[in-house]
Amino acid sequence: MNTKLGWAKAANGFRFRPFSDLRVRATSKPPQAYRITTLKKIIDGAYLVPMGNANAVLLDAGPDLVLIDAGFPGKTDTVLAAVGKLGRKPNDLKHLVFTHGHPDHIGSAAALVRATSARTYMHVADVPLAESGGPFRTMTPGRGWLPSLLFRLVWKPDERMEPFRIDQHIADGETLPLAGGLRAVHLPGHCAGQVGFLWQGQRLLIAGDVFMNNLGLGDPVGFEDEGEGRRSQRKLAALAPQAVCFGHGSAITKDTAARLERAAARR
Repeated sequence: MNTKLGWAKAANGFRFRPFSDLRVRATSKPPQAYRITTLKKIIDGAYLVPMGNANAVLLDAGPDLVLIDAGFPGKTDTVLAAVGKLGRKPNDLKHLVFTHGHPDHIGSAAALVRATSARTYMHVADVPLAESGGPFRTMTPGRGWLPSLLFRLVWKPDERMEPFRIDQHIADGETLPLAGGLRAVHLPGHCAGQVGFLWQGQRLLIAGDVFMNNLGLGDPVGFEDEGEGRRSQRKLAALAPQAVCFGHGSAITKDTAARLERAAARR
């Protein structure tokens, strides 16, 4: 993390989650060199940007770059390094789209908007979270030891993020004319305004936190409404994408539809 940036944000009342930075602290490489190496290709034109305990997705399919989600606070340099790795400049990042409004997905958004002047997009149900910076809605932990552990470690609903304005509200079924077309699918439960995005037809589903894939497909850290969350898991599986990526954990590019079906059926 950039030390000066971290102190400036702390002075303004914005806190950081140490858990999200464990991977960066564990490396002996300079932060910039480490961040550049973490850009991972999912399919042609789509890249996973791991940022500690959360992911963003960078789409490079046209003159404008599109970033899906923005990670925890303090991750602006990581995103800009990923943009540079593609041979692009910060002002090529024109669109910042959110799967939902939780702190690990919007924490660096305000700083990224300042750095790039990107236009912002979010489902209407979560817009108040982004524009107020919190507090966030309560959740109950997902099933299993890993969601329960992470819930205790990272979920702080009273924590505040730096607020930012949402330029465009996203509706279920809408196709955003970005990177060749992003079709929004409303997938509430983990978060009321959570949406997934289908890109290039069924080639890639950017799924937010419907599942996480840290040690195999499992529940997210928690649910605002578990019943809705289960319906969204089944709805996601029925989309049958060729590849899928999540806000936490690895992308899946093989046997994707069958793995999603099995995970949804277990719940």
